[in-house]
Amino acid sequence: MRGVIFDLDGTLVDSLDDITAALGVAFTALGLAALERERVERCVGDGARMLVRRALGARAEEADRALEDDALERFRAAYDERLVVHTRAFDGVEALLSTLAARGTPTAVLSNKPHPMTRRVVEALFADHPFVEVLGQRPEVRRKPDPAAALELAARLEVPPAELLFVGDTRVDVRTAQAAGMVSVGVTWGMRPPAELAEADHRIDHPSALLRLLE
Repeated sequence: MRGVIFDLDGTLVDSLDDITAALGVAFTALGLAALERERVERCVGDGARMLVRRALGARAEEADRALEDDALERFRAAYDERLVVHTRAFDGVEALLSTLAARGTPTAVLSNKPHPMTRRVVEALFADHPFVEVLGQRPEVRRKPDPAAALELAARLEVPPAELLFVGDTRVDVRTAQAAGMVSVGVTWGMRPPAELAEADHRIDHPSALLRLLE
């Protein structure tokens, strides 16, 4: 293996508290009860719209699309204002990135979070790490698990897809790796149940374990 592509939320960073707070602001403004952290955790993983849709639950089924659109707009505005308040790198991530940089291993980030927000989080928390590229969700490119953005990163890293590790905490990440012909690595410290990672080529319980897959 000659390079690594990382998911962001639930893989490199724990952003759940900031996401929960922003969703609470949106729901409160609509006269709805805010969700607890544990409930929000079960809703994340497929972008902001799916987060809001899952959080609304039965309300989304009973109401028209306007409620979902309104909640989504309010969530995005609130989250943009508090993007990196409580968000932090998971234990061991900074040490892992430092080791990869020292080895000269090329790295990149691919997230379903909107592209500007993805870059802001990475710049705030990993400004010193030389990622080759950081990509979030862009309107002109289909989101994960579509492999287009992952293959775009492979070209930027100048590493064949089969020689890249794709690291993430969700089934979406595993399927992105599979679709792109990359080696999937599921991390068990993320926001989704480890059972979602059953199809991964490898599962790791701590960032340092990734180094063994690069030896």
